Amino acid sequence: MADLKKQANGEMLQGTLDMLVLRTLVMGRAHGHTIARVIENTSEDVLQVEQGSLYPALHRLEDRGWVRSSWGVSENNRKAKFYELTAAGRKQLVAERERWQQMVVAIGRVLGAASE
Repeated sequence: MADLKKQANGEMLQGTLDMLVLRTLVMGRAHGHTIARVIENTSEDVLQVEQGSLYPALHRLEDRGWVRSSWGVSENNRKAKFYELTAAGRKQLVAERERWQQMVVAIGRVLGAASE
């Protein structure tokens, strides 16, 4: 399992991380550390989100108008930037999920054909 985790982390595509961040923010406003932990916990620690990937993704999503940020105080009483999904971000998540499902089906077809 450790090899799978290592491989998954190294190969997480930019668009995939964006989609996972958008999905995480459906649950509500969160700061970067929480977003990373939710993705890791939900994936049963298969996906590890590095700060060097997460914060550029959050800035990219904010630049596109899919998330917005504001400053607040974290649960450990520190100043933190919180992110929340915008209406445009919700719409984008729906589109990304549909695209992802199409890709999963298409790849499944190719893998199924290759095993015959």
